[in-house]
This record gives sequence, C-alpha cells and structure tokens, in this order.
Amino acid sequence: MAKVSKNAKVAQRAANAGSGRDHVKVIKSVKDPITGKYSYKEQIIHKDKVKDFFEKK
Repeated sequence: MAKVSKNAKVAQRAANAGSGRDHVKVIKSVKDPITGKYSYKEQIIHKDKVKDFFEKK
C-alpha cells in the first residue's frame, strides 16, 4: 500500500477549499404561535454561518 506524505494531504485540502466539506446541514425547530405545533426548518449552509442561522427568528 502506498503512503501519502502529510504535505501532499495539506495541498490536496487547500485545492478542495471550495468543496462541500465546508457546508453543513442544520435543522431548527420553529413553533407556530397560533397552533403551538412545531415545524422544522432544514437548510444547508456554510459552517461559518451556523451561529447566525440559529440566532435569527
């Protein structure tokens, strides 16, 4: 089995910087004020904006 150097892995990660690994799926429960039932909001966002997603109403 061939071994891959650490430098090659780092270079490969830099090449894939815009790939899907920077995005996550978030699910937030939202309560309906009239009926009191919960619904769920799902979205795929960049992992740096997760905190902003959960702070919004």
